[in-house]
Formats: sequence, C-alpha cells, structure tokens
Amino acid sequence: MPMICFASVVRVRDGLPLSASTDFYHAQEFLECRRQLKALAPRLAQYPGRGSAESRDFHIYFSSSGDVACMAICSHQCPAAMAFCFLETLWWDFTASYGTTCIGLASRPYAFLEFDSVIQKTKWHFNHMSPSQMKSGLEEIQEELEFQPPAVLSLEGTDVTNGMLNGHTPVYSEPAPNLRMEPVTALGVLSLVLNIMCAALNLIRGVHLAEHSLQVAQEEVGNILAFFIPSVACMVQCYLYLFYSPARTLKVVLMLAFICLGNVYLHGLRNTWQILFHIGVAFLSSYQILTRQLQERQSDYGV
Repeated sequence: MPMICFASVVRVRDGLPLSASTDFYHAQEFLECRRQLKALAPRLAQYPGRGSAESRDFHIYFSSSGDVACMAICSHQCPAAMAFCFLETLWWDFTASYGTTCIGLASRPYAFLEFDSVIQKTKWHFNHMSPSQMKSGLEEIQEELEFQPPAVLSLEGTDVTNGMLNGHTPVYSEPAPNLRMEPVTALGVLSLVLNIMCAALNLIRGVHLAEHSLQVAQEEVGNILAFFIPSVACMVQCYLYLFYSPARTLKVVLMLAFICLGNVYLHGLRNTWQILFHIGVAFLSSYQILTRQLQERQSDYGV
C-alpha cells in the first residue's frame, strides 16, 4: 500500500468537497477512516492551519488556508513532513487554478472534479520519491513542524492537543502557507493613488462639515457619515488590493456598496461629475482587487 492513499480538497467554511482522488482500497479500517475524514471536514474552521488524527493503520492530515483546505489519508509509515508537503503542494495547485469567486459559488459536491488528475499526479510523485529526494525536499517543512507542531485531534471526540484547548472551545490560528500576491501592475498603482486621493477628499470634507456644524441637524449627521464611511471604505480597498484576505469578494462588494451609496446620498453637496469620479475609482479598484490573484508558487518537488 502506498504512503499517501487518498486526498481531497474541501471548502473550509462548510466542508463541501470540491475534488478528490480515486481510491481502490476496500479495507474496513480505510473505509472507516474515509468516513471520519468526511465528518471532520465541516469542522476545519475550528482548527489551526495544520492538524492530524491517528487510527491504528492510517493517519488523517489536513492543511487549510483561506477558503480551501486539503486533506489526506496516509499509511502510518508516512512521515508527517511528507504528508504536509503533499497537502501544501495540492493547495498551491488548486488555488492557482480556481479563483476565490469560483470556490465561493460552488454549490454541489466535487464541482472541480477535473482537478482529480492533478491530485493523482501529485500523489503518484510523492509516493514514488526516492529516499534522497525525500530527505532533501522535506527538510524545510520538517523545521516548520518542529517550530509550530500541528494540532493533534482525536477521531473519537473533540480533544485537541499541541497548544489547543480540549473540549468544545473553537480555536483559530493563522494558516501555515505564506500567501503571496501577484506583482502590482501600473493600473493597480493608479487605482491605489486615486483611492487614497478619494479617501483624503472625503475625510477633509467630512471634518470640515463637522467643524462648522456647532448644532448638528439630523441631515448634517447623515452627510458627515456619508463622507467618513466612504473614506474608510477607500482605505479598506487599498488594503484588499495589497494583501490577501479571506472572503475577499464579499468584502470588495461591501466596500463598493458603501462608496456608491455614500456618494449618491451626497447628491447636492457634490455635482454629478464628482460623484461619477468617486464611483468610477471605486469600480476600478474593485476590478483590480478581484483580478489580482495569489501568485503560483514554484514547486521544489518537481510536481
């Protein structure tokens, strides 16, 4: 039996299976391990980025980051570093192939079944690595595991060790992979500059209006908020463009809505061209955020 027997990619928020390898093992313990893996998948949001659970002959490993988690069933002879290296490689391949929007909109199990061929290829490569390849390729991740051990889960209950509380208290931690975005483009820099300018204009107008409203009427409070809220939304857009954030699409839509509604509310204090300028910059920034994806990592293991 190979060291890595089964692998799947799931959505973290609800455990929906997105893709999985084909397995041909019918041993009772393996089938029971498959059942336990499926039961564990919906609870991954409660655990840190890396974790494992053990049975007699098989171990379950998982590695999650952002919206996606990769899970595997390995034989008990499989080194933990090899399992987590395999899962991290899968994670990079999957997130490079499918965007956050696609993953978030998936509504049926195994919506990305075509990724099965990538899982099989990666699984075959790791199962057939020579001892020398294994030793040289896994040193870095072995050091990571020693520095930050993965959570150890009990398949029979909810006990978790290695820095996590036992019982039912969910613990959240930063995922293991280091997320890197694609390089900033010239149009992206332009959107950042325009966004900062819009944020500054909104902030200055809001502060000016607040200073001259000694007895603030109700409608003036609304105008002040209509300046301040889009100003904050513009700065959040800058952050979302520069750094990866989970649920990025939802946040982009919310920030765009705040900016548009705020500027429509200010009709009268701003002319039509000014409103269109602020809304146009917001749409440009939103487009730049959604089109700037995670950078595909170059694999060190020849997969």
